[in-house]
Amino acid sequence: MKTVKSGEITAAVKNLAMSASCDLEPDILDKLLAARDREESPLAKNALEILVANANIASREQIPVCQDTGIGVVFVSLGQEVTVEGNLEEAIQEGIRAGYDEGYLRKSVCDPVTRKNTGTNVPAVVHYEIVAGSSLRIGFLPKGCGSENMSGLVMLPPSAGMEGVEEYVFRKVRDAGSNPCPPVVVGVGLGGTFEKAALLAKKSLMRPLGKANPDKTVAEFEQKLLQRLNREGQGVMGWGGVNTALAVHVETYPTHIASLPVAVNIQCHAHRHKEIVL
Repeated sequence: MKTVKSGEITAAVKNLAMSASCDLEPDILDKLLAARDREESPLAKNALEILVANANIASREQIPVCQDTGIGVVFVSLGQEVTVEGNLEEAIQEGIRAGYDEGYLRKSVCDPVTRKNTGTNVPAVVHYEIVAGSSLRIGFLPKGCGSENMSGLVMLPPSAGMEGVEEYVFRKVRDAGSNPCPPVVVGVGLGGTFEKAALLAKKSLMRPLGKANPDKTVAEFEQKLLQRLNREGQGVMGWGGVNTALAVHVETYPTHIASLPVAVNIQCHAHRHKEIVL
């Protein structure tokens, strides 16, 4: 058995929270540069230049790449051979609280009824899974709500087929317009149940940008959706061009014979995500 102390977890999550807000991962920077190089609209190309310059300034000056530093979404994969010394949930929440405090990050979490701000940006939303092995993997996704609010879920009849899935995803992204600050990353959860589809869509955003689903049929569907969005979508910030989306990630799960759940979770161009293995 391997023991991980709660203090180590808190320190790791604190660093994830601060770095995620200021330093975009290479996968998103590469996609933004590629989008800029292929863009046909002068207005959209100029916007992409500004987005890349903004990301570089944020990293250099260690200031948030966007003023909306999001609500924390944490994915925890806990190895069966790992023992946590202390309270895992409390360690994660304390790490986020400390990171948002020390990093001078905007605190946006509030009570859904009274709308009173918690003042700490916690609690974060934490998802746990038990896996084989002796490591503890923590992924952090600060989710801004300009994009989160454009997400959706539908329970399609199985007769809708993949054509119906494609149409729903396309409409959600197209109708979102400029609200999620495109070019976007589109996470799609297909199958399972109501709540499983939503979790699949969110979790798909942690996949390296543009990495295809290992299932060939699903990977082809991802490319089909991406091409249609960039052909018929509204472009960078809704200003036209050929870059409505940087990537489409689809995750699937077996479902009931009478059901076809589809969830779409949209992410903005500032696709902030970090991961660490303890």
